[in-house]
Amino acid sequence: MNTTKHYTIAALPGDGIGIEVIEPCIELMQIACERVGGIGLEVNTLPAGAGTYKETGESLPESTVEQSRQADAILLAAMGDPDIRYPDGTEIVPQIELRFKLGLYAGIRPVRTIPGVPVPLADKRSADIDFVLVRESIEGLFAPDAKGTQNGDESATETMLITRNVSTKLFQATFKLWEKRRQQNRGVNRVTCIDKANVFGALAFFRKIFYEVANDYSAPTDHAYVDAMAMNLITRPWDYDVMVTENMFGDILSDQAAALVGGMGYAPSADIGDDHAVFQPCHGTAPDIVGKGLANPTAMFLSGAMLFDWLSDKHDDPQALAAAQLIESAVFSAFADGKLRTCELGGDSGLIDVNRAVQAALKAMPV
Repeated sequence: MNTTKHYTIAALPGDGIGIEVIEPCIELMQIACERVGGIGLEVNTLPAGAGTYKETGESLPESTVEQSRQADAILLAAMGDPDIRYPDGTEIVPQIELRFKLGLYAGIRPVRTIPGVPVPLADKRSADIDFVLVRESIEGLFAPDAKGTQNGDESATETMLITRNVSTKLFQATFKLWEKRRQQNRGVNRVTCIDKANVFGALAFFRKIFYEVANDYSAPTDHAYVDAMAMNLITRPWDYDVMVTENMFGDILSDQAAALVGGMGYAPSADIGDDHAVFQPCHGTAPDIVGKGLANPTAMFLSGAMLFDWLSDKHDDPQALAAAQLIESAVFSAFADGKLRTCELGGDSGLIDVNRAVQAALKAMPV
């Protein structure tokens, strides 16, 4: 009797190095499935991005949205091209449109030191950096229902939208993540709300809802202003565990946090809603290195691991969890001896080097 569980994955390569890193990631995920057994993937590659817009006039075809909606999970590489823009001059960012269309309110940005990858902080405690930044992803200053206005050439305004409905779900997802990390004995056991509640009424409301939701959980909680947190992430990032914040603040702090562990090439992410989830590296399309073999696939690989982890939770599937752990362990093992050094860290280890090393480590891992 065949007991293999099959999942359909919508793969959106996008543009630039996104096209280069997604294929080795899918291959790695397929190998992980073979190693653990009992799980299989059907991958559907779908068009979206700046290149698609240039060819068809659509950056996110409705057929891509619908097939993504029907998939068990979505793997997205990177999208955009500074030389291809909408008529109003704005950049093409269908990955953000997809968040709105699928209601992906919780942006999960794990930040963890990888042994063997150089980090900028000299303090030996840098080896212990292991926190998660949860970014609200469909409201705040990015909310499509709160468009900015411009008064001729004299002034312009932007609106920050915070709703109880989305904030409540965001905070519930945050505390569930805290519970999961406690079960894994990870982190310093605290949930922190990052805001600017002393200045903005919308963020005072945001904090109020945070503490209301916190009453349903046993987590130790605190809060911090975003400017203070920007400093604290540089001076003592090892003191934090799970943090949650507004959309724009999360956009900025997640890039800062990525720099603590090697840069955007080492920063995976997920955007999660009630029914759907997108997994993608935090980096962009990097037009300056396209075709040079220098793209770092590590963040893409770790995003694939996050996809399996999410499937495990959603479907109570231990084989998906095993695949997630296998990929993450393989990445850590491949970099551990310090010989791999990617271009953003001054080395010459490229896409092929990292891919070979991680695949070899994965195939050698006990299961």
